[in-house]
Amino acid sequence: MRRHRISPFAAMFWLACAGMVICGCGQQRSGPSLQDLDIDALAAEATAAMKVLGKEKPSSLGAAKSDRPASLRLEKTKLKFGFIKLTDCAPLVIAKEQGFFADEGLQVEIEAQPNWKTLLERVISGELDGAHMLSGQPIASTIGINGEAHVITAFTMDQNGNAITVANSIWEEMQKADPALQSPQPKHPISADALRPVVAARKASGDLLKMGMVFPVSTHNYELRYWLAASGIHPGMYTSADTTGVTDAEVLLSVTPPPMMPQVMEVGTIQGYCVGEPWNQQAVVKGIGVPVVTNYDIWKNNPEKVFGVTKAWNDENRNTHVAVVKALIQAGKWLDEADAQGKFVNRESAVQLLSKANYVGADVDVIRNSMTGYFYFQKSDKRELPDFNVFFKDHATYPWYSDGVWFLTQMRRWGQITEPKSAAWYDETAKKIYRPDIYREAAERLIREGKLDRSEVPEADTDGYKPPTAEFIDGISYDGHDPIAYLNAHKIGNKDE
Repeated sequence: MRRHRISPFAAMFWLACAGMVICGCGQQRSGPSLQDLDIDALAAEATAAMKVLGKEKPSSLGAAKSDRPASLRLEKTKLKFGFIKLTDCAPLVIAKEQGFFADEGLQVEIEAQPNWKTLLERVISGELDGAHMLSGQPIASTIGINGEAHVITAFTMDQNGNAITVANSIWEEMQKADPALQSPQPKHPISADALRPVVAARKASGDLLKMGMVFPVSTHNYELRYWLAASGIHPGMYTSADTTGVTDAEVLLSVTPPPMMPQVMEVGTIQGYCVGEPWNQQAVVKGIGVPVVTNYDIWKNNPEKVFGVTKAWNDENRNTHVAVVKALIQAGKWLDEADAQGKFVNRESAVQLLSKANYVGADVDVIRNSMTGYFYFQKSDKRELPDFNVFFKDHATYPWYSDGVWFLTQMRRWGQITEPKSAAWYDETAKKIYRPDIYREAAERLIREGKLDRSEVPEADTDGYKPPTAEFIDGISYDGHDPIAYLNAHKIGNKDE
């Protein structure tokens, strides 16, 4: 792109305009757009101009690249990140709209992608600098399941945020199978036990139940499989000859882009799905389906999306990556900020931003349901779920190795990893992809700047593994240090020595 050559005094003028745009108070003017301007170059020229006038440089625009210590100099300041239209893209949107990227000297464009496959391909090709990713994508790409590139993550974008929805006709069959569900407010969590006779009847008729998930290595695929298998329903296996994962399946799972889920279910192509918000709440609003369980009930505080970049991009732009993570940490903290009564103070503002057509583009009321601490299972069944979306608290954004190992166990359980692996392999692989060193560098800088408290970062002596937990819908305990025992504890799926 051609850069505009302008005088130092013109640079001061455009810097002022840039600052007004960043602050959201600029008026439209003719001349080069903000994207055409090199802020660092302009800042340097403006500094020279101010010296001519005998004045200090404008502090609100931050230090020019040449003024920063070498360890802080940004290798790249104009960035483009991809995202999918889901509420958990919020940290990216907030970092841009609240000026956290700008505070780090970054000009960031964020661009909606049509599906997860395209998003990953554009990150690998370099068309995107980074992206809102499924947690399984960096892992699968790095070990060669999905893509062929070393992709890393230094930031977990959120916990929880998904649900499983079934069509009204399936819900009615589940209610017939379990009369306890015939209530405006049935007891939660709802297992797939009541779905079992529905699945059996479909199987006997030769018309298997069909359900949607967003991507083969998505949390949604693994959560849907987990929920079904916990009730003895086989969701199918991937094999070296079957990349669709339907071998031995009693329910057929297929990929559907998240925003398309309600529409595809409404026309009857699928009878249920697992997806993030707002697409479960939209099924309730449209009256076409019933969210039967959230992923918080399948595994409390499970890791969901990550921010991913290629290792090559990180190696070339390490300081920029740290600056991006600094901005994302602040965005997550802003999203989870609550008052003394525990009420979110910024979520309503976030809902308004996310509803814009260039972001999630769904109705404000639909997005608000889950983002402000509530979730509708039915119009008659509104429940408080303050942790449906967690963006920061309890060290949610830290890239834990144990999270990476869990996704690897699911890839092995369902056959995407075709051969048995040792416990050491799980640990080594997670450490290639999850990069707490980058997160800690960003966090330490925020602590020095007074923007983060040390208690908000995991202890320095952590080994990167969360304590074992049994907070799963089937009560099976998961210890990231012992992935083989975890695999073997399940009745359905691969088991290893």
